[in-house]
Amino acid sequence: MAATVSLRQGDLVWGKLGRYPPWPGKIVNPPKDLKKPRGKKCLFVKFFGTEDHAWIKVEQLKPYHPHKEEMIKANKGKRFQQAVDAVEEYLKKVKAKQEQNSSDDKGKKEGKKEGKKEGKKEGKKEGKKEGKKEGKKEGKSKKPAGEKKRKASDSGPGSAIKKSREQSPRKRGRPPKEEKGTISPQPSSLKKLAMKTVSRFSWPPPTSERTADDPHFRHFLLSQTEKEDSAGDSSWLLHGHRTLGTEMVLKKPSVTYQAISKRLKVSEEDTGSTSIQAADSTAINGNITPTDKKIGFLGLGLMGSGIVSNLLKKGHTVTVWNRTAEKNTSGGIYSEVWDQDENNKCDLFVQEGAHLGRTPAEVVSTCDITFACVADPKAAKDLVLGPSGVLQGIRPGKCYVDMSTVDPETVAELAQVIVSRGGRFLEAPVAGNQQLSNDGMLIILAAGDQGVYEDCSSCFQAMGKTSFFLGEVGNAARMMLIINMVQGSFMATIAEGMTLAQVTGQSQQTLLDILIQSQLSSIFLDQKCQNILQGNFKPDFYLKYIQKDLRLAIALGDSVNHPTPMAAAANEVYKRAKALDQSDNDMSAVYRAYIH
Repeated sequence: MAATVSLRQGDLVWGKLGRYPPWPGKIVNPPKDLKKPRGKKCLFVKFFGTEDHAWIKVEQLKPYHPHKEEMIKANKGKRFQQAVDAVEEYLKKVKAKQEQNSSDDKGKKEGKKEGKKEGKKEGKKEGKKEGKKEGKKEGKSKKPAGEKKRKASDSGPGSAIKKSREQSPRKRGRPPKEEKGTISPQPSSLKKLAMKTVSRFSWPPPTSERTADDPHFRHFLLSQTEKEDSAGDSSWLLHGHRTLGTEMVLKKPSVTYQAISKRLKVSEEDTGSTSIQAADSTAINGNITPTDKKIGFLGLGLMGSGIVSNLLKKGHTVTVWNRTAEKNTSGGIYSEVWDQDENNKCDLFVQEGAHLGRTPAEVVSTCDITFACVADPKAAKDLVLGPSGVLQGIRPGKCYVDMSTVDPETVAELAQVIVSRGGRFLEAPVAGNQQLSNDGMLIILAAGDQGVYEDCSSCFQAMGKTSFFLGEVGNAARMMLIINMVQGSFMATIAEGMTLAQVTGQSQQTLLDILIQSQLSSIFLDQKCQNILQGNFKPDFYLKYIQKDLRLAIALGDSVNHPTPMAAAANEVYKRAKALDQSDNDMSAVYRAYIH
């Protein structure tokens, strides 16, 4: 796309962002705290039908009206049509406002004319009256002629009008000007801000230091920057996120916008990784244009179920397979990841619009991109190399994306066999839990074939809030194990602190209240402590899986001769919890290892 005319603030445009289709928007002023990207000339665009805003290069913009028919013919999606409808609604409001202003101006002009006429009439009448009065006085008076002349010059018609004007600061008959006020609707909550109504949108107050107590800043804080496409073209895209809304708000206004904006840039500057900022599973995810590729998904456990549900909601064509659907057949592949008591999972997704695959090989052979999310290295290998497995369905060009948390060696082995058959491989383990999976707010860590990563863009946006591309195969597995090592160790420390409070006569609830007010405050801390206080260990992240990840992380440290004493200690506590039959409970059940 290239701009054919000069564009300025307020113009309606078609803006192209990365690999996404051109989208209708309006050129607006950016927030004062948001810096303009370096390099080519960019304009800040607010997109209709979404809460997206972005710096767009001028050559990626086209004026709205001349290219309207062309763009509508090229894009037929429902969300696209809704965006166009939003533009038309906006234009109607602008037209109605212009007509109203025109009517008001016409009325003012007519009033002005009438005022002038009335003023002239009044002036003539007053002049005549004054002249008659002076004439009578002169006739009755016997004063000298010079004095009479002075009186006549001081009180003639001209002076009457002059006095009248001096007494009133404005002309007679002119209606008083109404003071114009600019109405700037202020949404009372994040929910109102996400309602997609163009006329209700307002920018956050342009102060240099805003705190998280400000509802406008809360929306802006939860917006993220950085969106890079495959050509290396960078645009800065802002998104609103829902799930962490109230929980992320700081209770004390001690964190400034500048400090937070610096943190947001750390990922790109320090790691050089590429990230796709994905969307909220409500207002923002609504504008996803699903890929036209056929998607397969193997494994409907705690994480897989939420992922498939979001893929279907966002319009993807999905074929599913789960071990329980054929556990009584010779082709079944066993893995801990699937709930053995839920034999109807596939049927539930078929009712939602998914297709059913009989074997992993059949799913891979009929789909363009196949995702898999299983429990551990053994399950991942069995799924690919076992009877009727993935490898049997791989053909040149077929894409396989393994979302399981496994060790780098397993990932490398799977990548090798997939590529040897002409397939394309991407590892993409996810950080999160069942709730985040259901909400479409996972974090995806990807590595391998970058082309596959880009082809999965709409899928990653449907299932997660952010995805990162980390380079060569194995990097995502390493990063994922490190993250889960930190998480598992932290959970063991929380359990240790809660039990120590109990045995020393301290209130566990008070301990939690203090921690929530401290710098350690987090959603994770609050949720896991609540599990302990309530004795409710319903799985959100299986204890057996976090212990598996700790074991793999320790092995990763051993492979590079790096000590992991904290992880090793935590691993022993989880092993004790497993011995106490806590494997299928939530990771917070590690607490029971300390009280038995």
